[in-house]
Formats: sequence, structure tokens, C-alpha cells
Amino acid sequence: MSRRRLLLGAVAASCLTLLGCSKKDTAAAADSPKRAPSVEIVAAEARGFTVGAMMSTHAVYVFFDPQCPHCAQLWQASAALQKKVKFIWIPVAIINPSSTSQGAALLAAADPSRSMDEHEKSLLAGSGGISASASPAPDMVQAIKANTRLFNNLGGESVPFIVVRNARSGQTVTRAGSMQSAALAELIGIDPP
Repeated sequence: MSRRRLLLGAVAASCLTLLGCSKKDTAAAADSPKRAPSVEIVAAEARGFTVGAMMSTHAVYVFFDPQCPHCAQLWQASAALQKKVKFIWIPVAIINPSSTSQGAALLAAADPSRSMDEHEKSLLAGSGGISASASPAPDMVQAIKANTRLFNNLGGESVPFIVVRNARSGQTVTRAGSMQSAALAELIGIDPP
């Protein structure tokens, strides 16, 4: 019986680690009215960096916090799909002060994909991610704040938070939390890798 409890505990812990990182301060989210997530709203208002099939008309929007290990896992899972669709990674700051400075550094990077690879590997290794200026450029800080407001206004509760128009159904779908490449492909509505 105790082996079964240990197994159930391990399964429950695994499920929780796949959920995502949640906001610590929900008071900020209550300040603005909520809007239904739409690809058009995110495309018009978010500031992020694009990786993957740059010429693809199919875009996957991912709100992420640079301090979130679940976001790092989704970054790795998305790599297998980057030849099929483009991903727009949108940094927000909901976990701690490093989120803003690292998000600003990623937005300002000459090669955001390479910087994100380096950052996420460091984060998953427990090293905290890339080093970033304690005083990021004001326009980058404003972009992170605007992204965070948009995330909150769309009803985002945890990161990663995906907004995409499913290629098969044409419907806008959202999902919070990390997932494997095959599940991500299914959410997007494309064939798995």
C-alpha cells in the first residue's frame, strides 16, 4: 500500500510540474477588465521575438516569464516544430524582479533565439538564466510591463500561456503550461514531428 501512495504522490508531483508558473500577486490582474484571448489582439499589442518558420502565416504566441522552468521546457519542446510554424515568444514579469531584466535582455538581443537557448539551458540547469543589466533600457522595461498587462487582461493565470489559431479548426485556442512536442503540435493543429 505504501508503494502505491508513493507512486501516486510522484504522479501528482509530475502533473503539478507540467502546469506552469503562476502569478504571485493576483491583485494586479484585477485592475483591468478581462478580454477573450484572440490571435489578432496578441499580434497587435504584444512585443516579442520570433523564431521558427519566419515566412509561415501560422503563428503561435507564447507568453513566458524568463524565470519559469516550465517555459524553458516548452521552449525545448517547440524546437521540433519550428520548421513548420513561427513562434512569437512574449516576455512577461510575474515571478520576480529578474524576470523584467532578463526579458528586456532577450527582447534586445541581436540573436534572440540563440540568447533564449542559452538562457533556458542555464535556467534548467539551476543557474538562473542569462545575466542581464540591472538597469535595462526604459523602452524594454515598458514593453515587458505592457506584455504583462496584456497577459493579465487576457485572463492569463500561469506561464507559459499559448494563444494560437488551430490550423485544422480555425478556432483560437489557449493553453497554460508546458507540454511535449506532440501535444503542442496537436494544440496548434499540425502534424507531430
